[in-house]
Amino acid sequence: MTLGVASLALILLPSRRLGYLLGFLVCAALIGWALWLQYEVGLEPCPLCMFQRIAVCAVGLLFLVAFIHNPRAGGAAGYATLTVLFAGIGAALAARQVWLQALPKDQVPSCGMGISYMLETLPFADVLAKVIEGSGECAEKGWEFWGLAIPGWTFVFFITMAIAAIALVRRD
Repeated sequence: MTLGVASLALILLPSRRLGYLLGFLVCAALIGWALWLQYEVGLEPCPLCMFQRIAVCAVGLLFLVAFIHNPRAGGAAGYATLTVLFAGIGAALAARQVWLQALPKDQVPSCGMGISYMLETLPFADVLAKVIEGSGECAEKGWEFWGLAIPGWTFVFFITMAIAAIALVRRD
């Protein structure tokens, strides 16, 4: 359903530039929603969630820079490539978290160190490995809509943004 909405939105947009603006605004809204869930609802993000937020910010920043730059087709292809790369990383992180959430309770990894502590004490490569490995808090669902928890929806978001970035290359 989301892909159909994205395709329809791209068809209705009068220019590639407005598509970039829409992509940026969607990313900004998603980050705003995540911050609202964290600070108003009290849903603390796990390390995998934080890395997914970084990927959303990277995708949003690419859309913003593309909106400001307003590239021709060749430049649009470059922006699309980078957007697909970061959206793919985000989708992989989200898929990993969906997998962790689907594990039986006895197979869920134990809760590990907090991300702040890891960043202070471990080399960055070790932090990445530990975050991707996941921990007990990454397996908690917390919030669901239509049977999907937040990582499932972020997976859908990343795939949609990758498709939109590719479709925008063909726009104009």
